[in-house]
Amino acid sequence: MSIIANTDAWLQHGFQPISLAALNGKAAMLERLDNKYVVDATVLKHAAGALAEAFDMLEIDGLRAFTYETCYFDDASRRSYFDHHQGRRRRAKVRLRRYAEAGLCFLEVKLKDRRGITVKKRLNRDPGTFGMLDKTALAYIDDVYRAQYGQPFPHMLTRVIDMRYRRMTLVAKQGGERMTIDCGLQFYTPDARHAVDESLFILETKSANGNGVADGILRALHQHPTKRCSKYCVGTALLNPGTRHNKFLPALRKLGSLPGHDVLRRLHNE
Repeated sequence: MSIIANTDAWLQHGFQPISLAALNGKAAMLERLDNKYVVDATVLKHAAGALAEAFDMLEIDGLRAFTYETCYFDDASRRSYFDHHQGRRRRAKVRLRRYAEAGLCFLEVKLKDRRGITVKKRLNRDPGTFGMLDKTALAYIDDVYRAQYGQPFPHMLTRVIDMRYRRMTLVAKQGGERMTIDCGLQFYTPDARHAVDESLFILETKSANGNGVADGILRALHQHPTKRCSKYCVGTALLNPGTRHNKFLPALRKLGSLPGHDVLRRLHNE
């Protein structure tokens, strides 16, 4: 059986479980330094043993891999995308995220503080409102933006891209470090969609200083962070050929995906 087909046996069940209540009892890590890595299944298999010694895996009702559905919002000029492309310190990313198995939904706003640290704010939402920003949601976005940057949120938002993937979450046995493992990534709009090869994984380490235990394990396997590996930005570049994307080329290449290639399927031609 291939590594991918046997994911449950070689990865999920190699870790001790941690419950959601126990995870929530640890530091929330809503302010952290993140590193993202794009690795193939062979690399992850080599890392799994060392990771299992230092981390537990979230388990809920016997499940360890969970489906995440996310829709992102931007303005007509894709300001959030281009702010990220240009590396602007003052920027915001707005999304609704639905946890399929748990039946939960959150509005999430990701900002950067003066130190470049990611600050994530989130608001519990009714899953039935997924895909929509009502007055309550818009007021929350404005409030957190004002609190961070001292001015009102400047953009008119619309839903621009959706994505779906499976996620496993690791929690350090000691301290508040986290790591997520994403696979089966799919991007889509009403007009197009793109699926990333199932043999590729996006790992995100979350630690106080950006150099945690998981980073050391991956570094020992000659893996280095993939800069500018925002799923939103990668998906936007892929589904909108002609959009400036040179800053995201390293991530796109590692994901085996480049705008305009025949892996992009235009729905109206199917």
